Parts: sequence; C-alpha cells; structure tokens
Amino acid sequence: MASGLQTVAAREAALFAPYALTSAASLGRKHPEPEHPYRGPFQRDRDRIVHSAAYRRLSGKTQVFTGEMGDYHRTRLTHTYEVASIARTIGRALRLNEDLIEALALFHDIGHPPFGHAGEDALDECLADSGGFSHNRYALTLAEELETRYSQFPGLNLTREVLDGQATRVDKSGAPVGEKVPLLEVQVVDLADSITYDAHDTDDAIKLGLVSLEQIFDVPLVRAAAERVRVRCGALAGKMLRLSIVHELIDVQVNDVLRFSGPALTSSGFASSQAARQAGFCIRTSSPLARQKTELEVFLYEHVYRHLRLIEVRAHAQQRLRAMFRGYVARPELLPSRFQARAAVVGAAQSVGDYLAGMTDRFCDQQFQQHFAAAHGV
Repeated sequence: MASGLQTVAAREAALFAPYALTSAASLGRKHPEPEHPYRGPFQRDRDRIVHSAAYRRLSGKTQVFTGEMGDYHRTRLTHTYEVASIARTIGRALRLNEDLIEALALFHDIGHPPFGHAGEDALDECLADSGGFSHNRYALTLAEELETRYSQFPGLNLTREVLDGQATRVDKSGAPVGEKVPLLEVQVVDLADSITYDAHDTDDAIKLGLVSLEQIFDVPLVRAAAERVRVRCGALAGKMLRLSIVHELIDVQVNDVLRFSGPALTSSGFASSQAARQAGFCIRTSSPLARQKTELEVFLYEHVYRHLRLIEVRAHAQQRLRAMFRGYVARPELLPSRFQARAAVVGAAQSVGDYLAGMTDRFCDQQFQQHFAAAHGV
C-alpha cells in the first residue's frame, strides 16, 4: 500500500474496544480471496451488498405499507438505511466494528419478498412441503447462490461473519434466538431494527391517517416522548409534533441501550469478541423500556397492522402470490431460463419460491397480469 496511508489494522487498533471483532479475526470467505490493500473485509462486504441486484430491488418492496397507500412511507430499502444509521450510532458509542455493523444492517432484510410479511406468510404456506420460507434463509440463498456478479465464484462470497450473523439473531429484547449467542455487532443491528420500526411505523401510521396523534398518546412511551418534546420545544402541533415525537422515540431507545448495556460491556473485561460471545453477553434495553416498547408494539399490532385497509391489501397480495406460485409450478416454462435450470437442481417448488421472493411489488403485479390474471377472472 502507498506510504503514509493508514492500514485497516492500525485504524481498528486505535478505535475498537477489545471486545469488538477485528478484521484480522475474521474467519474469511468460503472462496478465498487476496486481501485488499486499504479496504477491510467488512467494507468489501458492504460494497458487494450495496451493488447487488437484490439490494436495489428493496426500493420496490413493501416495508409495512404498500405503494397503493401513498409515496411518503418507508420502503424496505429506506427502512434498511435507517437501521444502518442507528446501528452505526450504537456501535460507534460502544466502540464496536462499524464496518461489520453496516454490512450486517444493509444485508439484514435483503431476503424479504414482495408485500412485506404478508408475502412472507404466503410463500411460507406455499412452500410448506419444502421446508417453508424464511427471509433470513432466503438472504443466504441470494448471497451464496443467486447473485451473479463475479466470474470466480457464485453469489457474493461474503465473509463468514456476515453470513453467520444473518443466521444467528436476537429477539426484540436482545435475547438470543436459539442456543448460539450472536456477535455483539449482530446484536446491535437487531436492536437497531427494533428501534427503527417502532418509531417509524408510528410515524407512517399517523401520516397515512391510520391512527391519530391523540390515539397513540394512550401509549405510555409515546406520551412520555410527547411530554419531553413539549418541555423542550413548546406547544408544537401537527407535522412538527409528529416528527419531533418520532425523533424522541429513537433517541430515548438508543440512550437506554447505551446507558443500560454500555457500562456493563465496557467494564466486563472481555479481551476479545469471542470472549464476550462465550460469556453469553447480550446488549439490550432496560426492563422498564422493554415493557414500554411491548406496549407500543401491541398498540401498533391492534390499531395499525390489523387495520382494515392493510388487511384488505395484504389479502389481495397473498391471493396473487398463491395463484402465481401454483401457476409457475404448473407451467415452469414461464420462468426465466436460469430458474428453469435451477428447478432441475432444487425442485420446481423451491425454484418458483426463489423467483417470487426476489420480485418487487410492482414486478409481481406485472407478472400476474401478464401470465395469470385472465385465468383468475381479473
């Protein structure tokens, strides 16, 4: 490398806590590659994810609210940006590996199918005889098999830490899902995901008129945020009150994570990332905030996610996905050539599921109209 440029190892030694995962400690890639002179392995992962076709398609995929409901609300891609921003803030404060955190955050929802969780539920039902559908598992399929950007290997050849992080997650409270405790960097991304959708689903729901500010003030976490906003900013109303409350919801959750878990982590004495993992250390929110988050999530489930307008849109999308799944399985010649070839390897049902999961909302609707609408009287 050119003289005078800082090495990855030197930068990490200056910035990271002992319990952060260093680039040198990475287990590498399935297909070995030479190291880059000035970009660490997780920087390269980030760039490969950003340049992937699957990542670009996130701009056309539903987060919670579909394009039929307007153009203000989050897509799967903008949600991903927001998770990455919050995760990096937490990671920097805890002196963790920000490059790994960013790669994990940008990758975490790349496997979501069209139409959000409604689409995932429909595909899970369609693929019940083939092991079901999981967006986390499909993300690994994309990264290891379906993306075609390099001549030397299939997929993106991401580091084992990013692939393992996608397979090893924590729940909303920060507790591990399964027996394996994830890397601290993975835990930060999962917490940031929860912080993001709690605040931004609230924002989108109010903006779209599914709930009013007055209704959501019944939730203690939101009411307390509104009270702090009024003390700091005075008598705001309408848009500025909504936006200020959303900012406060994010801030209070991030602060809680750092105040509750930060001191314990920094005083832990962990000499390595692996030591923290073996000890089962979990970065999490405090119990009082966890209860308040649950109250907000119950409100969102009852008044937003189960709103009649959303139920109707989801049901319509699921009917189309089921019809398309059956149609493509019955007529695999309608599949693109690469998925016809894939069907010979993994089976028709799995190949059809992989094809459908990669679609954007709009492309899914277009393909339904082109191939299956007439048969269903649409």
